[in-house]
Amino acid sequence: MLDQLAAIYNRYKNIEEQLADPELVADQQRYTKASKEYGKLRPVAEAYLNYKELLENIETAEAMRKDPDPEMQEMAQMELGELNPAREAMEEELKIMLIPKDPEDERDVIVEIRSGAGGDEAAIFAGDLYDMYKRYIDSQGWKIEVLDENEGTAGGFSKLIFEVSGEDVYSKLKFESGAHRVQRVPRTESQGRVHTSAATVAVIPKMEVEDIDVRKSDLKIDTFRASGAGGQHVNKTESAIRITHLPTGIVSESQDGRSQHKNKEIAMAQLVQRITTAQREANQKELSATRKSLVGSGDRSEKIRTYNYPQNRVTDHRIGLTLHNLDKIISGDLEPVIEGLQVAENSRKMQEGEVG
Repeated sequence: MLDQLAAIYNRYKNIEEQLADPELVADQQRYTKASKEYGKLRPVAEAYLNYKELLENIETAEAMRKDPDPEMQEMAQMELGELNPAREAMEEELKIMLIPKDPEDERDVIVEIRSGAGGDEAAIFAGDLYDMYKRYIDSQGWKIEVLDENEGTAGGFSKLIFEVSGEDVYSKLKFESGAHRVQRVPRTESQGRVHTSAATVAVIPKMEVEDIDVRKSDLKIDTFRASGAGGQHVNKTESAIRITHLPTGIVSESQDGRSQHKNKEIAMAQLVQRITTAQREANQKELSATRKSLVGSGDRSEKIRTYNYPQNRVTDHRIGLTLHNLDKIISGDLEPVIEGLQVAENSRKMQEGEVG
């Protein structure tokens, strides 16, 4: 671990020197990229220096313990009684810092919420989920843009698509993909009976063609006129987009956006995600069982979380987390749930030997 930390620290110092180079400062794109990497390495570099200092103090105390003076031995023993537990705690923190990050964690995302089983109540619940995410997104300082919405007949949404941009968006919202279930008395229920309804959430990291091993010449892009209901923003122009990846035959299309530009963004994000998934499955099929993410495959049949209003309870079924503060969570305080999922994911990676 020390060797890896030293390598990271050396990289950190190297970038620090580069940032003082006038040539790099003049190149805004390269300077911004270097500054971003420098900021991400700083916590590890600082932790490495603290860890080195701690090890040196332990070495000094171990030498003192061999001193013939009983008082020096006692003092050394007392110091070691504090330093050794501190070392163990710091090593655990460093292990977490060294866990490889998901390369997509920094990306912006496109989120799709659809009402599931439950009729009008499901659409209302889909609207509640959107309100929850919007408050959480606001609390993170991210930006949100609605791309398309189909309102439910009694409120909420039958479908809603929105884009979220900011810092490390996917690292947190990626856990939301799957089926969300609500248990409560619907507004339309006159007998006071608890009903169960559902909505599905899909979180797609926004990626561009340059992010994967694919050439623009391998893409065929067609425009066509949106058909069907298609949301309230569908117009009579050929704004819908279909993109075909010629080598694989993978196709993605979108007619939900308000413009051809937005439809191209949505279709491209979906296409890149499908190509990436296909590449991963082809290259790592034999490892899929051990490397399966705690967040699941994103299949919409998966039930990931239940919101029980009568008991003010939220349960995330993937990690067995139950919290009795649904009122706060549905108001946008999602951090306790997301932190629990992040901790579980880190634990899994450590158990599978992905550290270092």
